[in-house]
Amino acid sequence: MVSHDKKVALTKEYVHKELQNDPSGHDWWHIARVTEMAKKIAIEENADLFICEMAALLHDIADEKLNASEAEGIKKITNWLETIEIDKPAIEKIIAIISSISFKGGGQPALTSLEAKVVQDADRLDALGAIGIARTFAYAGSKGDLIYDPAIKPRESMTKEEYRNGKSTAINHFYEKLLKLKDRMNTDYAKKIAEERHQFMQEYLRVFFAEWKD
Repeated sequence: MVSHDKKVALTKEYVHKELQNDPSGHDWWHIARVTEMAKKIAIEENADLFICEMAALLHDIADEKLNASEAEGIKKITNWLETIEIDKPAIEKIIAIISSISFKGGGQPALTSLEAKVVQDADRLDALGAIGIARTFAYAGSKGDLIYDPAIKPRESMTKEEYRNGKSTAINHFYEKLLKLKDRMNTDYAKKIAEERHQFMQEYLRVFFAEWKD
């Protein structure tokens, strides 16, 4: 019987191999940060630590950037979890979390499980603050988007397809997603961290536009 610790260790190795060279800000180090934050929040909120850790580790493996479709990505995760002998109820919980936490334009339904709320908060916190800013520009560059163009206005509402593939800019991404995240945190622990990181991003934008104007 494979222990929980061994399953986590094997999954870390698997995800590292899959994502170590990703240039879009969804690389292994993003996964490592999100996983550690998910563990902290899970302890604070008394959530299932193993489920949170596994879902955090695997949450970007199903991303459409890495697969022909989201369904194909989910199948890849399911196959991996079966390979390392995760039981079916745990697999279903992990898959449910991964399928529900993505921003996708901001229009997804409310989460129902505490573990999904924990992992979503951890993932969203990594989109805020200094690292969030760095990831924003890495992601924009990977898509071929400009840093900023005053003629391209932030999109007020988007479908999943528009969010994934529509043309925008790195700076617009702050208004389309990042500045909305503070008020969409689920847990009290994440809300406190998000507030400080949100303020840092607002100050960054203030300086950016001051320099742009000059």
